[in-house]
Amino acid sequence: MPFYSISSIKAIVLTTLSLLIAGCSRSAEVAPVPIVDLTPSPTSTPSIIRYGGENNFIFLSIEENGYAHLFVQREQPQDLPLTRISTGNWNDVDPALSPDRTKLAFASDRSGYWDLYVMDLQTGEATQITNSPEYDSSPSWSPDSQWLVFETYINENLEISVVSVNDRSQPVLPVTEDPASDHSPVWAPDGRHVAFISTRGGDSDVWLANLDLFGSERYQNLSNTPLAAENHPVWNYDGSKLLWSSTSQSVGFSGLYVWDASEPTRSAHWIGDGVWGAWNETAEKIVAVTNSANQNYLTAYDVNRTLLISPTPLNGRVRGLTWGFANLPNPFPDSFTQAARDISPALWSPIITPVPDVPNDRWHVVSVPGIQAPYPQLHDLVDESFNALRNRVIVETGWDALASLENAFIPLTTDLDPGLEEDWLYTGRAFTINPLLADTGWMVALREDIGAQTYWRVYVRTMTQDGSLGEPIHNAPWNLNARYDLDPRTYEQGGKYAPVPTGYWIDITSLASAYNWERLPALPNWRTYYRGARFTEFALTGDMDWYTAMRELYPIEALITPTRVLPPSLTPTRTFTPTETPRPTRTPRPTSTASLSPTPTDTPGPTNTPIPTTTPPTIIP
Repeated sequence: MPFYSISSIKAIVLTTLSLLIAGCSRSAEVAPVPIVDLTPSPTSTPSIIRYGGENNFIFLSIEENGYAHLFVQREQPQDLPLTRISTGNWNDVDPALSPDRTKLAFASDRSGYWDLYVMDLQTGEATQITNSPEYDSSPSWSPDSQWLVFETYINENLEISVVSVNDRSQPVLPVTEDPASDHSPVWAPDGRHVAFISTRGGDSDVWLANLDLFGSERYQNLSNTPLAAENHPVWNYDGSKLLWSSTSQSVGFSGLYVWDASEPTRSAHWIGDGVWGAWNETAEKIVAVTNSANQNYLTAYDVNRTLLISPTPLNGRVRGLTWGFANLPNPFPDSFTQAARDISPALWSPIITPVPDVPNDRWHVVSVPGIQAPYPQLHDLVDESFNALRNRVIVETGWDALASLENAFIPLTTDLDPGLEEDWLYTGRAFTINPLLADTGWMVALREDIGAQTYWRVYVRTMTQDGSLGEPIHNAPWNLNARYDLDPRTYEQGGKYAPVPTGYWIDITSLASAYNWERLPALPNWRTYYRGARFTEFALTGDMDWYTAMRELYPIEALITPTRVLPPSLTPTRTFTPTETPRPTRTPRPTSTASLSPTPTDTPGPTNTPIPTTTPPTIIP
């Protein structure tokens, strides 16, 4: 990879500052000024530092107990299993290994606001790079390890900018200025291109910014998939290929895709499963994060899709991933060792409420104080988890978002909507957030298709919008109500993408998972049946199936499905009165018809001899 002299960069920075001043007088239609010129100087010699296999490390950010911490693991887990290297009641996300393999950039809210940090891998010390109330995250290194391109929340929108790592006097330089959500940038090894995710086309696509161009010519849509959402692009070592993840909403495969820069007009091809991926140093292998409905896994395979690492379950949601040769000391720095030894306390534990007269040692439901619901009760083994989650939501959002529920426990005698006859609400181990929050703009849901099932990631808006609580939403949410816009296509797909909402939000789905509450899949007919989406329902299943959970509350006799008896109709109808069945009647015999001539009979019989008679004379007047 190319490296650059500090003198050449300083000279060009001065030129860029003059362009910044001159750019203030340009019209709004002119694109932002380009970033500093990073063309290699004549004395620079591109090189790739290589280390032995024992220095091949995978860095991850993983959520545990509701906070994201940094972890490291060698390619072969038996050499170094997953080890925590940062800890605290804050979030460290989006690790990025520097090209010189000595530093790790990441984003953190440890100061109360989201800023960029750089960690020295030899000492474990972290240096703060940005310092502002605006959200800064997702850093990516320039090829000379002197600059970071990152996403920042300005003017109620995510944009791409560049900041110097070593010189704080340098201004932050913009790369994008668009009303769409622009995020997740990655700097190409040539120093003149930045790939990023943008919703400027309607949904999340991979875009490429050419830093040598201005205006609309600067940007190119690489993925261009109207019914799929892309995320997490990453270049290989020489910039010839770009890897990203894609979640398909209709046709095609979800997973990891590779775009070949030598054939820029050709569509990216599917390479394997995963929601987040990273190349190794030679682009021969890919480490990937795969997921199920409520679990992330770490795996790896080569470009021929040969499995190299069996899927290993992780203890939380992944918030960042990078892979490469790193110069880590042996033994690790003290801060790494202390973080690895940290034991997080349990977030909750059940407290049993004695209740008399419960037969056969079955469990029962208890009242949950302070919530509004038709039946404000939950199973006695899960109510403490709900209360702990509710208090955590208050801290993270600044308001009590779980005070009003659409449902908590539902008695067996209460009928839910069609298709929900075996819903977890009957077990007392589930709750549904009031969907009115979505109608008022305080809650949104992002669609996630996993296999053949659809799940939702729910976000709740924070009360304070100064950057001290929550994060901006990156990708377009799903508008379930758009099915009523009288558009047949929108109706058939169950809605459409909505614009990315402004402001700061909390991922309730991720936070609930820390307290063991799982999201439930939508019913298969959710596209035409709004209630079937179930986007606000969470359940603490305890690894049980529905029938076993029901047996904790009810005797088996109560679970035998009776034959339904239809209720009487409200509209009076005439009662049918049966009539007597007519009895058979005798067939009448034929009768003789009088005629002047005798009627012959079929059966001959004796006849009487006629007696001659006298014919009276005819009198003619």
